[in-house]
Amino acid sequence: MTDIVPDIKAASQLSHQILDQLGQIVLGKPQALRLSLACLLARGHLLIEDQPGVGKTTLAHALAVTLGLKFQRVQFTSDLLPADLLGVSIFDAREQLFRFHPGPIFSQVLLADEINRTTPKTQSALLEAMEERQVTVDGKPHPLPAPFFVIATQNPSHQIGTFPLPESQLDRFLMRISLGLPDAAAERALLAGQDRRELLALLKALTDATTLNTLQMACSSVHVGERILDYVQALLAASRSMSGVAQGLSPRSGIGLLAASRAWALIAGRDHVRPEDVQAVLPCVAGHRLHNAGHGETLVRQLIEAVPLN
Repeated sequence: MTDIVPDIKAASQLSHQILDQLGQIVLGKPQALRLSLACLLARGHLLIEDQPGVGKTTLAHALAVTLGLKFQRVQFTSDLLPADLLGVSIFDAREQLFRFHPGPIFSQVLLADEINRTTPKTQSALLEAMEERQVTVDGKPHPLPAPFFVIATQNPSHQIGTFPLPESQLDRFLMRISLGLPDAAAERALLAGQDRRELLALLKALTDATTLNTLQMACSSVHVGERILDYVQALLAASRSMSGVAQGLSPRSGIGLLAASRAWALIAGRDHVRPEDVQAVLPCVAGHRLHNAGHGETLVRQLIEAVPLN
């Protein structure tokens, strides 16, 4: 599994193998699966928001296993404390010093299940980890394993017992996706088929950390021309002047949009980004960043219509 992926074509083929395996677990959602993989190939964190019971945790689990990464699952609850996530320093009487005991965040993939059911204090404990790939405990920084991803699930904010993620936390997620209810054929296959948890236990890792890093480097090599840079910059500028939007998209949003567009192009087997790549990932990159100003999906559609392709 540690063979180097030599080029864009080979990287695309491996990406489709990953998507095929994921598609055996999460049925009838090829677009959501491709977006999820593109997010991780772009070195981003992924937020999956939807009602309970549509496969959010199953998708997160399948991604971690298929990519061959060490993962921990944490069920976020209202009584979860930052120390439960980050770890704690405990005094060693024999050594006469404090020893740090790492928490579950010290994994390559943290499955943050129902992240918006915990308090803002614990939510904020993730900010440094997601941005800096390290945590600071008792004034001492502790680097996290590489790669490090947060794949978080959350229920809709109108449901009982949720604490909406603030803008600073939402901005740490490169993408937010929703799965939605399955179509009739996929639902029938789910009802008649094997339990998803049993299928998860049978999954095989198709990559490891080394191969994944090579895929990510292949993403970085995908060419972005001046026309695409002009288009992305125009989208950012238009978002800041839209009615009902307080601040619009930040430069960091633009950098993330380009990274996601490169990953989308790579999966398609191309060595350059096209405008349709940008448009394909824009709703998931920009929707949650514009969410608090209104309905994110509607605003993104308006944004695409407002910025012509030159």
